[in-house]
Amino acid sequence: MQKADKIYIAGHGGMVGSALVRALKGRGFKNLLLRSHKELDLTNQAATEAFFESSKPDVAVIAAAKVGGIYANSAYPAEFIEINLAIALNTIRAAHKAGVRRLLYLGSTCIYPRMAPQPIPETALLTGELEKTNEAYAIAKIAGLKLCEFFRRQYGVCYHSAMPTNLYGPGDNYHEQNSHVLPALIRRFHEAAQNNAAEVVLWGSGTPLREFLHVDDLAGAVLHLLNMDNPPDLVNLGSGEEISIRGLAELVAHTAGFKGKIAQDLSKLDGTPRKLCDTSLLRSFGWTPQYSIKEGVRHAYKCYLAELDSKTARSL
Repeated sequence: MQKADKIYIAGHGGMVGSALVRALKGRGFKNLLLRSHKELDLTNQAATEAFFESSKPDVAVIAAAKVGGIYANSAYPAEFIEINLAIALNTIRAAHKAGVRRLLYLGSTCIYPRMAPQPIPETALLTGELEKTNEAYAIAKIAGLKLCEFFRRQYGVCYHSAMPTNLYGPGDNYHEQNSHVLPALIRRFHEAAQNNAAEVVLWGSGTPLREFLHVDDLAGAVLHLLNMDNPPDLVNLGSGEEISIRGLAELVAHTAGFKGKIAQDLSKLDGTPRKLCDTSLLRSFGWTPQYSIKEGVRHAYKCYLAELDSKTARSL
């Protein structure tokens, strides 16, 4: 990837896309193609193809997606599969038609089977049943990565994919119901601390183990992959560090200054019992994350407070 390249970041307004923009600008890249959802609806095939044909990017990173936590995935499965399938097909096909030489598609480690071996290697893909609470999203993301793999195989283009673990950091979505677990906990414990609440109720048993990756580490990993001459078709992006949901709640509570009790609502779903990436492939290429979970949560909470003060905190 060269400084003069035209680089299109799909989804630049979201947490992942904005981190990529920060990272690229920080490294001196100036020729960035950025379009908001209002300017370009990626679920619209004709509009997407017209954009790629007129803009002719050299590199495209597909970070646009409809995302959410367990509640959102369970409540709106049709939307999750329809929108994410459309984004994947429209962008990858339009990029190829317009002659885009390099494309990186971002998915999620929820593509792997519910009971995949731990840590989860890339070879676990399509070897077992998916987790039901995010099946619709996972199927759409599998389709996207397979599109990249098959376009590369048939046409020789360098289209490849990366599957990040649970992401968090600046620009996250803090919606009360639709957000992922870590931003949801940040909001709930912050508000509980501000209100001197006696108790915060945590969904499920708190025993599932999860891995989290700071979004700025994700951006660094993406740029690392884009600078490789022959990247793998699929690579996991993760920290290699896991923590229980209960442990995460206690960490966030401490960071936010919450002094009350953390209770468990055992009637709620736990989701996958354990989900840790095998990141040995990516690390073999010389990349390592910069943030530990403790450092990352402190930074994320500081960013959340700044976003509240500036009235830019997202709650979608």
